[in-house]
Amino acid sequence: MWRDEPLLLDMLIYARQARQFNAGVTWSRFAADKQLQYATQYSIQCVGEAAFKVSKEYRQAHPEIPWEKIAAFRHRLVHDYPRIELPKVWAVVEHHLTPLITALEPLVPPDDAPKPVP
Repeated sequence: MWRDEPLLLDMLIYARQARQFNAGVTWSRFAADKQLQYATQYSIQCVGEAAFKVSKEYRQAHPEIPWEKIAAFRHRLVHDYPRIELPKVWAVVEHHLTPLITALEPLVPPDDAPKPVP
């Protein structure tokens, strides 16, 4: 659906941002840096919020993306924030952002692509 494309772009932008925040960062630095943790968590929350809003039809057409897991992690970060487990956030950064970005890139049309008529 054409309305899904901006959400996919948001997912891609925020996933890249979280990865960029943590480029060259070690677990010890991440664990000690509250500002980095908050910036990373916010970016991951934005990825999850956009994933949650993608249409059911689009999600079903692209099962290679773990839509439910992404949205569930966002809900955990937002609603269960007192019990956020930093190792789980770090695992997302270390193991899940790059594959997500790789899966999203071909789904996001280039900037010069013609826009669909609503």
